[in-house]
Amino acid sequence: MSAANILRDSIAPLVDLIYPPRCPACGEGIANQAGLCLTCWTGLEIPGEPACALCQCPLPETLAQGQALCVSCLVQPPEHDGIAAGTVYNETSRKLVLAYKHGRRIGLAPMLARLIVARLPVLEGEWLIVPVPLHRWRLWRRGFNQAALLAAEIARASDARLLVDGLRRERRTPALGGLGRSARKRALRGAIGISPRHRRRIDGARIVLVDDVLTSGATSEACVAALKRAGAACVVVACFARVFDTGGSGATKQGSAASPIAHNETPEAEAPGAT
Repeated sequence: MSAANILRDSIAPLVDLIYPPRCPACGEGIANQAGLCLTCWTGLEIPGEPACALCQCPLPETLAQGQALCVSCLVQPPEHDGIAAGTVYNETSRKLVLAYKHGRRIGLAPMLARLIVARLPVLEGEWLIVPVPLHRWRLWRRGFNQAALLAAEIARASDARLLVDGLRRERRTPALGGLGRSARKRALRGAIGISPRHRRRIDGARIVLVDDVLTSGATSEACVAALKRAGAACVVVACFARVFDTGGSGATKQGSAASPIAHNETPEAEAPGAT
């Protein structure tokens, strides 16, 4: 056991005494600082099968066999090479994202990352882990990049290498919450690029692009496009929570023609301007 782990274990009872463990989603008392209560664990929804082989959108049971694709991916194949979401975005995962991203509970990063890793394909060979970037002014205001913290944990849990500044925001963009898909794409046009000093490492590389929540597709599409233009051979998008098109019904719409690819906005009204 490392010295850091010994120190952590030795002071854990004192930390628990001063800060009694609470579920970060509902506030219920729990056994340790790194988990959820039973109710919230069971409240997490894991993406299931059958699903589109490219975008993970749920498909009807009649398409359970083979590598089926949804209508959107058939009509307009995405530039990415797959999506791996730890959970479906619902009330429980929303509370966790709010606590992590806006409540500054950065200690949740290891748990959220473990759920992502469980959904990733086996990363055989050399892979790079690249987070969705924040503009420097937004990073300064928030104090951390939530995607970068998740990316660091994913890199620790695999043999992949973290490239925390592989992508960069070339310019500030407005808050994307409340904008439609077309408006988001316009706002992000030319906003994301490759860090010049990492261009050679990205050329020919296999990459996991990491974000916290995947919603409409604008930011992840811009990131994937930038990576592919720089010569990336493969880009898999990974996130903690995935928003699926519900068609207004409140439940995941089976066989939806919508292709809910990613962007880095949490879809909640109470955190205006947040990214």
